[in-house]
Formats: sequence, structure tokens, C-alpha cells
Amino acid sequence: MSTFTIFLALIIVVAFLLIVVIMVQNPKGGGLSSSFGGGGTQQLGGVKKTTDFLDKSTWTLATILLALILLSNVAVNRSSGSLESKALEADETIEQPLPTPAAPAATNDTTTGSEE
Repeated sequence: MSTFTIFLALIIVVAFLLIVVIMVQNPKGGGLSSSFGGGGTQQLGGVKKTTDFLDKSTWTLATILLALILLSNVAVNRSSGSLESKALEADETIEQPLPTPAAPAATNDTTTGSEE
């Protein structure tokens, strides 16, 4: 398995975790994070601590995702040799002459309509 494939798998996992963490949050403070334990009972750490954890984990996952994307650029296989496009290879180009436009048909200017 190549290094790029490992980076790609890690990027997908981190992106999925980031989506889950963002979906759990509620900007008003009443989302899924406040319903752990339910009934207004004090949880381990409380609701405020849960939202702090979700906020910090969002920033951490976003930073990890950005770093993985930038580091995956190093792992891209660049063994092609040349920087030119393969579509513009000189050996494979075939020059074809352009078709010549057909001459316009000659019109007779003396007969322009009906004769009376």
C-alpha cells in the first residue's frame, strides 16, 4: 500500500469524524451535547464541559485534516519524468490539412423576381 493511499484513508476518516462532531453541536447550546444524561441532572463534566470538548475537538480535527491534506502532497507519485502534458506529445501528433471552404454559388442578378 502506497503512502498516498494511507494519507487518503486518514483524510477520509478525519473528515468523517469532523462531520460527526459538527453535527452533534448546536449553536444555541441545546443540541445533542445537552441531552447526554437528560433530565437536568449534573453529568460528568456538565453541559458546558461537553460543548467545550466538542469545540476543541472540531478545531483539532480541522487542523489535523488540513495538515494531512498538505502532507499528502508530498506523497504524490511524481515519477512521470517530464512536466509537459501527455496530450501534447510531439511524437503522437498528426497534422491534418484544414478543409478548404466551398466557393459560393454564382447567382444571376438579372432575374430577381417575377417579370410583369
